[in-house]
Amino acid sequence: MLTVGLLIALLLTISGHISAGDKFQESINCNLHAGPCTRLFSEQPVTLEVSPRPVKAMQDLAFKVTLNAKLPPNTQLPYIDLGMPGMNMGPNRVQLKFTGNATYEGR
Repeated sequence: MLTVGLLIALLLTISGHISAGDKFQESINCNLHAGPCTRLFSEQPVTLEVSPRPVKAMQDLAFKVTLNAKLPPNTQLPYIDLGMPGMNMGPNRVQLKFTGNATYEGR
């Protein structure tokens, strides 16, 4: 479930790259080029940060996800599925690793 939330959070933050007729257009109100983005998922804050900024296609990116608490033991580590609405890019998964203080990072 957390994975779906991270994917949604990522999709909602692709400012300026979705056509006006796209069903996600109404939800976009975050700019990852300016800094981290926080959304509520299951009533818990989830913060996504992408660097380097400005975020550009076709370059190595670092993803940092911060939760309000460390995931319980035996919970699958979160990951991010990268994609674009209306474009099938195939699997492009970033596995995140626990780095301390309820923070998970991946490249």
